[in-house]
Amino acid sequence: MQAELQHDAQTYGEYYAAVDLGSNSFHMVIVHVVNGSVQIIGKIKQKVRLAAGLDDDLALDDVSMERGWQCLQVFSERLQDIPPSNIKIVATATLRLATNAHLFVRKAEEILNHKLEVISGEEEARQIYLGVAYTSANQGNSLVIDIGGASTEIIIGNDMQPIHLKSLDMGCVTFMERYFTDGAITKNNFENAKKAAHALIAQVSDTFLCFDWENCLGASGTPQAITEILVAQGISDAIRLDYLYHLEQQCIECGDIKTLSIEGLEENRKAIFPSGLAILISLFEALHIKHMNISGGALREGLIYGMLDNVTENDRRQQTLNQVKHRYHIDKNHANSVRHVALTLCHQLCAQQNICHLDTETILGAAAQLHEIGLHIEYKRHHEHGEYILSHIDLPGYTRLQRAAIRDLVSQHRLTVDIDAFEKYHIDYRPMLKGLLRILRIAVVLCLRRQNKHIPDVNLLCEEDKWTLTFPEGWLKAHPLINAELANECWLQHKAGFELVCK
Repeated sequence: MQAELQHDAQTYGEYYAAVDLGSNSFHMVIVHVVNGSVQIIGKIKQKVRLAAGLDDDLALDDVSMERGWQCLQVFSERLQDIPPSNIKIVATATLRLATNAHLFVRKAEEILNHKLEVISGEEEARQIYLGVAYTSANQGNSLVIDIGGASTEIIIGNDMQPIHLKSLDMGCVTFMERYFTDGAITKNNFENAKKAAHALIAQVSDTFLCFDWENCLGASGTPQAITEILVAQGISDAIRLDYLYHLEQQCIECGDIKTLSIEGLEENRKAIFPSGLAILISLFEALHIKHMNISGGALREGLIYGMLDNVTENDRRQQTLNQVKHRYHIDKNHANSVRHVALTLCHQLCAQQNICHLDTETILGAAAQLHEIGLHIEYKRHHEHGEYILSHIDLPGYTRLQRAAIRDLVSQHRLTVDIDAFEKYHIDYRPMLKGLLRILRIAVVLCLRRQNKHIPDVNLLCEEDKWTLTFPEGWLKAHPLINAELANECWLQHKAGFELVCK
């Protein structure tokens, strides 16, 4: 019988669940793990606002505890189908603070038929960082921020290792109750909330400012809501302080939670949006954050991956690309050839023009490996099919902004160039993305015959928008097919406002 169970696990995979009893929402995520591939198959989220039930003596009232227990009744049915050893349930800031937390925990464990762990702020920060690191791989040091309902976690880490972390007693629910009473949104309320947040951040800011970080990632909650607002308003960009100031002004103009209306802001986020925004603005100001991207995971993902002993591939991005190439039957050898040529040209471009960013090679390398993903549907419009597929699948290890750039490069890698494709990006990113598109299109043409032995060593000279490709003597004449395709590419780039010369 045991042998049969082991065989079934190898064949059909195993199921895992992580439950996070947060101060604002209770979350449950269910994943299916098959051959090292981690697939999210279910998510449940309920707004419980547990922190709103804390009185002046930090005791939870009966109403808020009942809301939490009713939510856990829903969770408990789904957990019955998962082995107890594959379940992790944790509670965070509110149950750390509540003087009568033991009453809530005792009944919660009866409902769930499973042990519940109230984790420390530092352990919460560590798990958040691991969830971010597994799902949003980055080079160098990363600053990770998670604004919860009653606490905010700030972490510096490198790859899978958190280096320095802190948990502060400020959150969007507790600040809503304290500084935006009766739903009033005024300039004075914002200033009071930001002043309180600055005072708390000031206790730890010096130690964080001692570190250099290349990336800032926001996990969950307020950063996610702001990103959704930017997307709804047609902005493909990271979160920046000027956007936050603009949103603050919009909130103040609305005057009240009941009349708060911002395009892209979901109804269930409105009540705690101003308080979360005030905290985030304070973090940007105090920690000198220039821009923030959204991570692919947070606490729940950290709990899930912490239970998995068989996730051995350390590079999450390459693992993602390998799985996507397998799923959509992409020619791996050809994809790698295009990537090699594209990155070779990219190195020459970056040496001549100051347009490259930290994630330049990350974006280009992924787009090159996935440029034929649309062939899974059909050939004629496979660049458009690729855009559609990449708009609707997850790419663990890549931020939302990186995924958008990869999608748009794939959509433009052949036929007519849409010169407006990158106008929705921040002005700092547009030159880089236009340069990467030109490189990707050239690399696809040079690898046309799908044989490495036919790919030449090419020198790229970049003079503003005029690019000159120099080939080995006699090579173009000896390869008339690729020569003709290059001539067509020169014409297509000319129509888009670029100049490309091949000689």
